[in-house]
Amino acid sequence: MMGNGLPSLIFMGTPEFALPSLRALIAAGAPILLVITQPDRPKGRGLKVSAPPVKELALAHGLPVFQPGGAKSPEVIARLEVLAPSCLAVVAYGQILPGRLLRVPALGAVNVHASLLPKYRGAAPIPWAIIQGETTTGVTTMLLDPGMDTGDMLLTREVAIQPEDTGGTLYERLAEVGASLLVETLRGLAAGSVKPRPQDHSQATYAPMVHAEDCRVRWQEDARPISRRIRALDPAPGAFTVWRGKRLKLFGCEPLPASSRSVPGTVLAAGRDGLEVAAGGGSVLVREMQLAGRRRLGATDFLKGCPLPVGTVLGE
Repeated sequence: MMGNGLPSLIFMGTPEFALPSLRALIAAGAPILLVITQPDRPKGRGLKVSAPPVKELALAHGLPVFQPGGAKSPEVIARLEVLAPSCLAVVAYGQILPGRLLRVPALGAVNVHASLLPKYRGAAPIPWAIIQGETTTGVTTMLLDPGMDTGDMLLTREVAIQPEDTGGTLYERLAEVGASLLVETLRGLAAGSVKPRPQDHSQATYAPMVHAEDCRVRWQEDARPISRRIRALDPAPGAFTVWRGKRLKLFGCEPLPASSRSVPGTVLAAGRDGLEVAAGGGSVLVREMQLAGRRRLGATDFLKGCPLPVGTVLGE
């Protein structure tokens, strides 16, 4: 079955990154047979059980939703075989799909990946692209195989990384680009005008999950990589330093060419403009902070309740 040049499909996705893609498919009149997403899970401080964003959007549009415990469940294969979709559209579903499942749809499983493959394969391509100082990233649509982002590529679209970009702003922009690219890819795949092409595996780089130690600011580094790390991890999980034994998250920063010989991590200035902290080379101006267990605040409001006088050393 085809709808507006789009193949019949099952959509698989979970977080907010997948929402523009699902909205674009709905708007384009795609024949969506089923939406598969992760189970409802506890979320936030109160651990209230919450539905994934994709589930809420699907139900709002009257689409059937299936939330299996795992993609390898026999009932997932059984549902796919009964529905017999021409294609799977997979956007940040959250699990590697088994080969048996990928073989069900005639056109395969099309994935939206937030990098220009084969660079930045893995779970966190957006923050790592910023951390590594890339000026360009993008979106790749690809055919899934049992590997980690190793399948044949379909279409790519470049996106510039702006000097002020955070992980959050780049995430939103790539999600929108990925949505339009997914619709274009599915139409082309159904028409036979989009052809898979293999990745150059020798050029592959990796973007693993961001762990706690990846979020720690190392003040001995130059101000520029420190600033990139803070921007890349904004708004979540947040880059942090340590002050009085507590984690202090840092946001809204820029590198400065300070010539101070102070110990890296030393507060050089604290006021309306922000918190200036010495780095291994230059300094970093931080405009927003969040102490563990408290709200994120601008520097002026934060420093009213938690003064950080000049000479304070962070990160000890």
